[in-house]
Amino acid sequence: MNKREAVLSLLDDTQTPPYIPAAFFLHFPTEFHEGQAAVEKHIKYFQYTGMDLVKIQYERTFPKIAALQKPEDWNKVPRYGADFFEGQLKAVEGLVQALKSEAVVIVTLYSPFMCAGQMSGRDVLLQHLKQDPEAVKKGIEVVTDSLLTFVRGCIELGVDGFYTSTQGGEAGQFDDPSTFDIAIQPYDLAVMNEVNEKCLFNILHVCDYEKGYDDFSRFVSYPGDIVNCPLHVGDETLTMQAATHLFGRPFMGGLERLGTLANGTPDEVRQATKSVLQAAPERFFLGADCTVPGDTSWDNLKAAIDTAHAWERE
Repeated sequence: MNKREAVLSLLDDTQTPPYIPAAFFLHFPTEFHEGQAAVEKHIKYFQYTGMDLVKIQYERTFPKIAALQKPEDWNKVPRYGADFFEGQLKAVEGLVQALKSEAVVIVTLYSPFMCAGQMSGRDVLLQHLKQDPEAVKKGIEVVTDSLLTFVRGCIELGVDGFYTSTQGGEAGQFDDPSTFDIAIQPYDLAVMNEVNEKCLFNILHVCDYEKGYDDFSRFVSYPGDIVNCPLHVGDETLTMQAATHLFGRPFMGGLERLGTLANGTPDEVRQATKSVLQAAPERFFLGADCTVPGDTSWDNLKAAIDTAHAWERE
């Protein structure tokens, strides 16, 4: 099997993956955020680390809108067309052409909630949602339409799927839990359901970059072929097997983005990786709990990936 076949074999219970696939994701400097420069940087990173999956970083920030001063202002949010995403789509086109025959190619996809937060600032968005979620969701719906333009453009270019990242359900985020049900979940699912219907391989990422979670109950029914989530839930730590069982799909992760992976030596990374692999479920994708810091040594990432590839299950 090549990398592409090995990763896709995780989705077939009748197949045994030939080795443990692995991949880690980071943001590149600004000059590599779009177009041919992004293509070349992604290829260099993919080839150097030996990772099994091409994940195209999404770097098109939604513009800040100063007019979003109160909840009813969210009806002023503009809809963005394909031209807004041109630099990102050029990167997608180039990487699909260069690497799809070798590996599964997916695209990072931030949630409508996360993109709306770029427009107003996250704190302002949260304040407005607490005040009047019905008013704010009118803007989030427009953001969703813009994101779907990007999604459809990527699908037309031949991507295999998306890494769909969700936030908004963290512990203590809203005093009224129905705010999530009204203004976040429907728009998460509007994007994810389309992706799930049209794409071969999607990763559900439950993101804890802002805060942690008391539980994952809101997300267990979200679509996605693989789940990537933190293992710290409230005061408890989930095992990788428990996460696999909870979400009913293979688990991706094992290493913490801010731990040995980011701060250790390659030898320390190898030892940490072996500890993870000893406890890993049978159908497993080695990765981090989220995007690793941009200055993480590529040699550390390569050390973890090489260790996974050489691992022999007892």
